[in-house]
Amino acid sequence: MYVKKTVPYLNCGLDLVGEVLYGKWKIRILWFIHQGNLRPSELQRKIPDVTRRVLNVQLKELEDHELITKKIYPVMPPRVEYTLTDFGSTLIPLIGSIGVWGDEHQERLRRVILKHAAPSLTDAVKT
Repeated sequence: MYVKKTVPYLNCGLDLVGEVLYGKWKIRILWFIHQGNLRPSELQRKIPDVTRRVLNVQLKELEDHELITKKIYPVMPPRVEYTLTDFGSTLIPLIGSIGVWGDEHQERLRRVILKHAAPSLTDAVKT
């Protein structure tokens, strides 16, 4: 398992939130679990760009930070489901607000993101 080589800077609320939610897919993982997508295969279908390895690492980190719980069912093959903890559920209104902000500003956000993207990415989006 990966162990950080430096001590995290945890002097304010933003540092703490960043430490817990840092990761490209964590916010989306939490949102999709909230929507009822509880199994890793369901999450992978919802987020097709995430690799299985990265998904598992980020699920483990969310579990370590007590935002989700993992239940393993004693069947063959083993079945795993994740659910939000009460603590993790407190993030859902914030994630929803961030999503609304993104929807309201999506045209501008796409423009500024693509403006600084690699030319090959910009061409791929235009086609």
